[in-house]
Amino acid sequence: MSEQSGRIPDLTLETLSRTFYKEATKYGFTHVDYVRYVNLLLDMAMKGRADEQQNEQSKDVTDRGPTTVSEGDPELPLHGDGIVVRAFDAEEDLPLFDKWLSELSGRYFLLSRITTERQDIREVAASDSSVLGIITLPDSTPIGSVAFLDHDLVHRKAELRKMIGDPEHRRKGFATKASALWIRYGIQTLGLKKIYVNTLNANVGNIRLNEELGFKVEGILRNEVFIDGSYRDVLRMSLWND
Repeated sequence: MSEQSGRIPDLTLETLSRTFYKEATKYGFTHVDYVRYVNLLLDMAMKGRADEQQNEQSKDVTDRGPTTVSEGDPELPLHGDGIVVRAFDAEEDLPLFDKWLSELSGRYFLLSRITTERQDIREVAASDSSVLGIITLPDSTPIGSVAFLDHDLVHRKAELRKMIGDPEHRRKGFATKASALWIRYGIQTLGLKKIYVNTLNANVGNIRLNEELGFKVEGILRNEVFIDGSYRDVLRMSLWND
């Protein structure tokens, strides 16, 4: 969300609204139910606005890692608050990917958001257009990966992917911290001008995390892919380095 305007972008609102509408329709909402829902939402927003603002101000932003780019060209390994991103080593790390990608939550890491084609990790790792990093704890325990896929040297852009493969370390802010380090590496060391994400997960939490990293909604590809028995929208967000 832009701090200057103080308003959530229209495309973000449209994305969230479409997501809720699809789920509400499946649940069985009628016209009256939508009206009741909007009234309840407004009522809660008015009553809880002060508390929400206070909570936002008191959040420990450092737990999510740096979201700004500092001076200097970072080199691997990248060190953050309780997290390290080191270079990918095929011999050591491919067995880890085999394990991580076998789980339901990990399969989207290499899923093409545009064609839903499942890519092979060994082909991706060997490609000149891929840059992989391994997320570890300070004691060198590997817990996940960040990557730049389709790295375009001419247009200086790439797609960001992130994954916490170890279930015990999910929902602890590690992916966001690692992504912030990786973005800095992409901009300052790889010389990227544009970093983008294509995601099937268009919920408010995912959008908010990407916005905290500096991404903005570019657009929505409506009913773009057929996966898991239903058509899904593809949300496109990007970060432009001025």
